[in-house]
Amino acid sequence: MRFVFLFFVVGISFQLHSQTNPKIYDIIDEVSSERIETDIRTLAGFGTRNTFSDTVSSTRGIGAARRWIKAEFETISSNCNNCLNVFYQKDLIPAEGNRRVPVDTWVVNVAAVQKGTKYPNKYIIMSGDIDSRNSDGSDAVKDAPGANDNASGMAGTIEAARVLSQYTFESSIVYLGLSGEEQGLFGGKGFAEFTKAQGWDIIGVLNNDMIGNIQGVNGVISNVDFRIFSEPVPPAETERERQARRFYGGEVDGISRQLARYVHKITRTYMPEMNPMLIYRLDRFGRGGHHRPFNDLGYAGIRIMEAHENYTQQHQDLRTENGIEYGDKVKFVNFDYAAKLTAVNAIAMASLAWAPPAPENVAIGGIVEPSAKLKWDKVEGATGYIIYWRDTTSPTWDHSRFVGDVDEYTLKGIVIDNYFFGVASVDAEGHESIVVFPSSTFR
Repeated sequence: MRFVFLFFVVGISFQLHSQTNPKIYDIIDEVSSERIETDIRTLAGFGTRNTFSDTVSSTRGIGAARRWIKAEFETISSNCNNCLNVFYQKDLIPAEGNRRVPVDTWVVNVAAVQKGTKYPNKYIIMSGDIDSRNSDGSDAVKDAPGANDNASGMAGTIEAARVLSQYTFESSIVYLGLSGEEQGLFGGKGFAEFTKAQGWDIIGVLNNDMIGNIQGVNGVISNVDFRIFSEPVPPAETERERQARRFYGGEVDGISRQLARYVHKITRTYMPEMNPMLIYRLDRFGRGGHHRPFNDLGYAGIRIMEAHENYTQQHQDLRTENGIEYGDKVKFVNFDYAAKLTAVNAIAMASLAWAPPAPENVAIGGIVEPSAKLKWDKVEGATGYIIYWRDTTSPTWDHSRFVGDVDEYTLKGIVIDNYFFGVASVDAEGHESIVVFPSSTFR
């Protein structure tokens, strides 16, 4: 049960917000591992979803797969009074200049947009990858079922659409199937550029790439661990911003890192049985994912994935050698685990889409003073603000204070030198925005 308490002190009212929202628990319960299993089996059943595979067949190849995904989104939309705008977005990728593209190829993405009621131009995106590959990334003929990489992420995205489409949100949610990932993140690049051209205000991108394996190549088995990858600061930051970090901090406080912390906190609050691991890296060592093209354009984006990978089941021809079974088969996917990570995404998106916009122009002061001071511009929909702070060595926001409906506040006795600070917006129902790290200083 969730309560909101009102206190009155000297004629001034303020709210203390509880930590949980019963609707979030409902969302967790509504995610179905059985539906996810059916979808993974369907996607793997297309034989191969290689970017260069058959686009005409109704039963095999990437063309059949993307048409099936679009049809699923359309069915979901019909069940919510046409609440989703379902469409293809595509770009022609030339062979010339792209060493992993043997022929000019249309890279086609599938999107389903659930428009927000109050902030329709603010978007939170969940993505999975449509395409698959075997040992040869250009082999469009041999089987490449891609059950975990990445039918699991695509199935999770479809399932999130089924669940969240039954709710109404203030900001928009996008359920996205991206193509061309294995050849160089072409689908993500194309859709990121599309959103830029459309003028979308993107709150964040949750890229799901492999969310179904629980047994690592190192022998570790866990159905609760998962990783959240995020880069420390935006790659497009200015030289002035880089110089400011030398004096004011913020080396690990970019917008993608704040999004990662948000997902971590939501998981800890509502799914305490799970172990979200904040990984301070854009992606796995020397590798890439479909959140990166969004990061490149200055958007917050993270990768959510399993903690324990098995490389014998990634990018491998189907075969058995020396007693080892290679290939990305359905038999290796744990559907209950995929459902848990789908729920992680769903509750993070719901929380963000219900929340007011993040505060703007957050500034910090208190240099050579006994107290830290913060100020910010108020935003529509917020009924109050929360100041967060943490030790400079802590990965998470460990301390907070609800300060009411104000645009500045002094944390008395909290010395600015010893902590990092941020501010979040909160509404009357207790929904919080992402924490915003200060971008300027004042005296």
